[in-house]
Amino acid sequence: MLRLVRNVKLKRYVNLMSLRNITSQATDEWNSLISSRDLNIRDAEIKVDSDKTLVGTTFIAKDNIATTKEPTTCASNMLDNYCSPFDATVITLLEEQGLTMIGKANLDEFGMGSANVNSYYGHSVNPLFKEKEHITGGSSGGSAASIQGDLATFSLGTDTGGSVRLPASYCGVVGFKPTYGRISRWGVIPYAQSLDTVGIFAKDVDTVQNVFKVLDKHDPKDPTSLPADFRKQISKEREIYKKSRSQLVFGVPDEFLVKELSQETREHWLHLLCTLQDMGHIVRRVSMPSLKKLILAYFALATAEASSNLSRYDGIRYGFNTNNLKDSPLELIAENRSKSLGLEVQRRIILGNYTMSADSGNHYFKATDERRDIVEEFNEILNFPNLLMNDPAEFLSEKCDIIVTPTAMSGPLSVEEYLRHDKENFLNSYVNDILTVPASLAGMPAISIPWETPGTDPTIPQGMQLMAQFGDDYFLLNFTAELMKLNSTT
Repeated sequence: MLRLVRNVKLKRYVNLMSLRNITSQATDEWNSLISSRDLNIRDAEIKVDSDKTLVGTTFIAKDNIATTKEPTTCASNMLDNYCSPFDATVITLLEEQGLTMIGKANLDEFGMGSANVNSYYGHSVNPLFKEKEHITGGSSGGSAASIQGDLATFSLGTDTGGSVRLPASYCGVVGFKPTYGRISRWGVIPYAQSLDTVGIFAKDVDTVQNVFKVLDKHDPKDPTSLPADFRKQISKEREIYKKSRSQLVFGVPDEFLVKELSQETREHWLHLLCTLQDMGHIVRRVSMPSLKKLILAYFALATAEASSNLSRYDGIRYGFNTNNLKDSPLELIAENRSKSLGLEVQRRIILGNYTMSADSGNHYFKATDERRDIVEEFNEILNFPNLLMNDPAEFLSEKCDIIVTPTAMSGPLSVEEYLRHDKENFLNSYVNDILTVPASLAGMPAISIPWETPGTDPTIPQGMQLMAQFGDDYFLLNFTAELMKLNSTT
């Protein structure tokens, strides 16, 4: 059972809380961390053995990933004093390889947000902008900012609908969301468990791939973890495809050409497509009609699961408690939740409860149908088979190997501008996920890489997103590493 250290006077909790004071020092200028073990460790020498396995490397974990040496807060007042009795599987795997965790990253409360402004500990700031505060993206904004700020070699985030890729784009770093089920979620506090994945941030794809190799293991404690034999089957199938062809086909969905795309984003996208052609590959337009419905399906599914997951936070068994014993039990629970959960979290809980209500339950089932439709459409246009769906293993010249899109509609807004837009209409922030949600609903691997284009403003970061078939993570990482190296030399 999870247990909470409720008495802040306890010695252990006081020691843990003192760790947070380290982040108030000048080292973390961007409020990217909620707690820290020792920021000075980040200067330790990085050693890489002949197998490219990271040794002696420092990393940061998003603060919804359970650890025993500091609180795990989810950036919420509800869990401000929560101390986990165990480490998440991903933390254990990394530390067993000699890697050192030095802190817990800021985030949107319970992973709900696209700008990292919904944190009980204050918003994170994008390190790329010196004159005016800009958003980092969310919900894993602290994880992305900490890497751009050189606080560690890599960081862990979680991606439900784009929460790794969007911050990576805004902060100018690499952000990788693996296939659903390849990295264990045991010890990760859930937002929407059918979508949540642990993702990786770094400044280069090689580091991301080395970390992924450590974490890409079956975990019997996680019922959604892909079995070891299934992983071997994917690798075997990829070897067959690797031998059969060298020229790749890249798909560009018509439905991603939305009017909200900024002109600079379009220029970066076009430059990437031209680069792929210069490499000798084929770029082809594809159509995926279901994409137009996905943002609605995503929020129906995600909020429904979130309302269920967050129902456990009542302040009675653990979590924030007003200690107002004059209230009835139901009144006390309502007061505990209303005073400890932020506005965006409350909004999504209400939306999820409505979706799951007797009068609106058909919305949830319709969303699951639309989710199945997008999986089938990806299967129809991608060459590599979806082994989870028992797709036929056949190569067709009209199919694609990788889907290429922008990660975000534009570069990051200033914090002031973002908050103004959000105040005018909170739905504005939901649109930020429209380009990243498809890969999440399909469970596919996707990666955002910073892309440099001649003639565009180099001070405004812009990420490009590449998506591959379910399970085809290593193929995606290998190609993306090659692509990034080429872009850095042009």
